[in-house]
Amino acid sequence: MSTPQGARARARIEITAAIKEAARRQLAEEGAAKLSLRAVARELGMVSSALYRYFPSRDELLTALIIDAYDSLGEAAEQARDAADGATPVARWTAVCEAVRGWALRHPHEYALIYGSPVPGYSAPQTTVRAASRVGLVLIGIIRDAHEGPGLADLPLPAALRPEAERMAADLAPDLPPEVAAAMVAAWAQLFGLVGFELFGQFTNVVEDREAFFRHAVTQLAHGVGIR
Repeated sequence: MSTPQGARARARIEITAAIKEAARRQLAEEGAAKLSLRAVARELGMVSSALYRYFPSRDELLTALIIDAYDSLGEAAEQARDAADGATPVARWTAVCEAVRGWALRHPHEYALIYGSPVPGYSAPQTTVRAASRVGLVLIGIIRDAHEGPGLADLPLPAALRPEAERMAADLAPDLPPEVAAAMVAAWAQLFGLVGFELFGQFTNVVEDREAFFRHAVTQLAHGVGIR
C-alpha cells in the first residue's frame, strides 16, 4: 500500500508535468514573452494561488521549460552519438548534427525558446548551464576522439586570436589545441545558425533540398574543426 507521502509526491509530479505541458501549449500559441501563470492556471482549472505552490513566478516556470528543452535536445544528440558508435568521426559528427536538426523540426517552439529571441525581462540562471552544455559536450567528445585517434588536421589561427583561443581551450577542453577550441566554438555557432535559418524561414526560396544541404554543411563544419 502506498503511503500518503508517496501519493502526495506522485500527485505533485503529475501536476507539475501538467503545468509544464499547458505552458508549452501557450508557448506555441502566444510565444515565450506572453507566458502567463494565470493563463496556465485557467487552462488547468486551478486557482493562481495553487499554481504558485509549484512555480512561484513566471521566470521559474520558464527556467523549468528551458532546462527540459535543453535536456531533451541533449538526449537526442547523445542517442545519435551512441547509435553511431564505431563509425568514423565525421559520420558520428554528422549523425549528431542531424539529430539536433531533427529535434528542432519536431519541437520548433521549444527550440525557439532556447535559441530564439530572448524573453524580455528574463535572465537564465546558472541552473540552466548543465543542460545547455550537453550538445556541446557531445561534439567536443567526438573531436577529442578524433584527436586521440587518427589525429586532427592543422588549423590556422591568427596571432591576435591566440590569447582568446587559449582561454577557450582552458575553459572548454584543456586537452585540445587552442586552434581547435576556436574552430569548435565557431562550428557550434554555425550549427545552430543553420538550424535556426531553416526553422525560422530564412532559407525560403533559397535552399530547396534542405536535408542534403544541411548534411553537406555540417560535414564541412567537421572538416573545419580538423576532423579528417
